[in-house]
Amino acid sequence: MELENIEYIAKKLNISREDLMLYGDYKAKLKPSLYEKIKNNKDGKLILVSAITPTKAGEGKTLTTIALADALNKLNQKCLPLLREPSMGPTFGLKGGATGGGKATIEPSMDINLHFTGDMHALTSAINLISACIDNSIYQGNPLNIDKNRILWKRALDCNDRELRNVEIGIGEKTNGIRRMEHFVITVASELMAILCISKDEDDFIRRCEEILIAYTLDNKPVYLKSLKINNAIYQIMKDALLPNLVQTGEHNPCLVHGGPFANIAHGCASLIGSKYALKLAPIVIEEAGFAADLGAEKFLDIKCREGNLKPSMVVLVATIRALKLHGGVDFEDIEKENLDALKIGSANLFKHYENLSLFNLPIVVAINHFASDSEKEIELLEMLLKERNIKFAFLDGFLKGSDGSLDLANKVLETLDTSNRELKLLYNKNAGIKEKIDTIAKKIYGAKEVEYSELALAHLDEIAKLEKDDYVICMAKTQSSLSDDASLLNVPRDFTLHVKDMYLSNGAKFIVVMCGNILTMPGLPKVPRAVDFK
Repeated sequence: MELENIEYIAKKLNISREDLMLYGDYKAKLKPSLYEKIKNNKDGKLILVSAITPTKAGEGKTLTTIALADALNKLNQKCLPLLREPSMGPTFGLKGGATGGGKATIEPSMDINLHFTGDMHALTSAINLISACIDNSIYQGNPLNIDKNRILWKRALDCNDRELRNVEIGIGEKTNGIRRMEHFVITVASELMAILCISKDEDDFIRRCEEILIAYTLDNKPVYLKSLKINNAIYQIMKDALLPNLVQTGEHNPCLVHGGPFANIAHGCASLIGSKYALKLAPIVIEEAGFAADLGAEKFLDIKCREGNLKPSMVVLVATIRALKLHGGVDFEDIEKENLDALKIGSANLFKHYENLSLFNLPIVVAINHFASDSEKEIELLEMLLKERNIKFAFLDGFLKGSDGSLDLANKVLETLDTSNRELKLLYNKNAGIKEKIDTIAKKIYGAKEVEYSELALAHLDEIAKLEKDDYVICMAKTQSSLSDDASLLNVPRDFTLHVKDMYLSNGAKFIVVMCGNILTMPGLPKVPRAVDFK
């Protein structure tokens, strides 16, 4: 694929060379000087792209975002997609990269999936600088009186490596440091990634970093990052990483890519800074949120939109017939065989996510990614089920045909944008109690019958309450593979208990992370990692 020079792509958004920080011929960052020029522009309309509960069959949420953006541009509707940056962990692990596929990609895809413009490296370096300074402070006489057994901040690596979940550091001679247990997280699960993506600007980023709760003292008092006096050092590492990245789609339309927190363990949205730029640059902006609507969409709406005062106009909900059949009980090996009964049963997952999104008072268009194995009878059945519920929908062939295969969806989206003026309704009042907010998400979004808390979770809830942080929003961490906290429960689980194993305060990000089920913040590699087949 022959790419256009990034300066040519930038001109499509009326961005001049002087407002670009170039990273070769095909990548650039947008300088703060650009925002000063566009900040008084009218905001564009914001579209959220979400999906059903993900399966091995694939749903194609990123692909749909790209194909829809290309189709809208083909219809002479200036549109700018905003996507998250891929992590090298899943790129080399089980999931693979995150730049679309077929004829609906963002480019240069290999660069974006790997080092890109260095944002992930900057984050990893800043995260580990904080850890190094915490341990050094203890080693150098411990002036902050830090309890080495109550250090909350964890080291990070942008790699799936289960061996690093629990390690012992400082082993050997006294000059090697203070001996203690340490726990690595994948870079995208760190609070610093969340802060990058929820900050309104660089000043807000610095303020939030200062407020990170890093540890407790030996007499049980909180220790914040500002006590280490390394705020400026962190900013210097991160200053370029705070700037959105400009790339292009396979059809040479502009695309922004910035920030990449996982939606199963973090808040799953591209940066708020990226949203601010995008909404001033284009009349239509499409944002993809991670995993399914119970995770990425709920957090996009309840966390990001609340914090950034964003006003989305509609949602596109992505599904595939293949995935719905899996939810209906078909084995993966039989996914290409026609099975109307399984499709009808599995469609409940689609309708549950549609019902969930309806709670936010936004119009929804269902996008069905078409596969060659979809039979005519299966297509007719799904169309009938959608029409029975008066759900607006479109089939698309973005993978095979790019924008040409996505024009029906684009037209349905334009029709919805022209006829709807609904306002976002948030799921809960952030001033409600912590348990009440968790209960609301668990029962209204997941469908849980009740919520059960471990003793550890209750102890940490009390700590958060003592710090008077009850009014923070909730960031649920659970499996992406089920509406419940049990990855094996497909479709729409009923009468289940949501198990809250732990919770902790992300004080800089200003939310409470609630750990449900057996969620891991440092993934492992599968038996045959994708790194083996990398080309």
